Amino acid sequence: MARRPTAALLAGAAALLLGLTACAGSSTSTSGAAGSDTPAAEPVSTVRLGFFPNLTHAPALVGLQEGLFKAALKPLGVTVTPTAFNAGPDAVTALFAGSLDMTYIGPNPSINAYVQSQGAAVRIVAGAASGGAALVVRPDIADAAGMTGKSFASPQLGNTQDVSFRYWLQQQGLTTNVDGGGDVSIKPQSNAEGLAAYSAGSIDGAWVPEPWVSEYV
Repeated sequence: MARRPTAALLAGAAALLLGLTACAGSSTSTSGAAGSDTPAAEPVSTVRLGFFPNLTHAPALVGLQEGLFKAALKPLGVTVTPTAFNAGPDAVTALFAGSLDMTYIGPNPSINAYVQSQGAAVRIVAGAASGGAALVVRPDIADAAGMTGKSFASPQLGNTQDVSFRYWLQQQGLTTNVDGGGDVSIKPQSNAEGLAAYSAGSIDGAWVPEPWVSEYV
């Protein structure tokens, strides 16, 4: 089966998102001079860190592989517990549920998390990466017009690649919707499922991060 990526490598980005409950621990109360209760945070022993196993999260991958996070936190008596996610919306769900303290995540889920909580639940600490994603299509698709009536994958509804894909198609004058309809059908699914669907001929390409781009090619 012939495969090729589009000529343009399309930019993505990642940021470090911090839950405001992160590193706070449960609190105890101490009596102040005026008789009021003053919350005192308990010491933190573990930081639960989310990341994605792809190139857009290279800082997290390097930090974990090389032990950089471990070395930086060891003097504080804190360890790191990493958890891998397929895409941003799942990481946000874990952050809101209190099972994650911080996560590397794309810009769209970061903004959505901030808006959903009205800024009360999360803080965007810093940018972390740029690039690392691309649109891959079958050889017979020469331009955007050739995508009409065809199906493509994205990692998850509302994740950075999904939103970028839909915006790019809109700029080309093509419609999509969250139900998989429109001029171009986008079917959000895990990266592994998307690759399997492409190999089986069920979809015609995908907007995905590396290393999945290379797997498609």
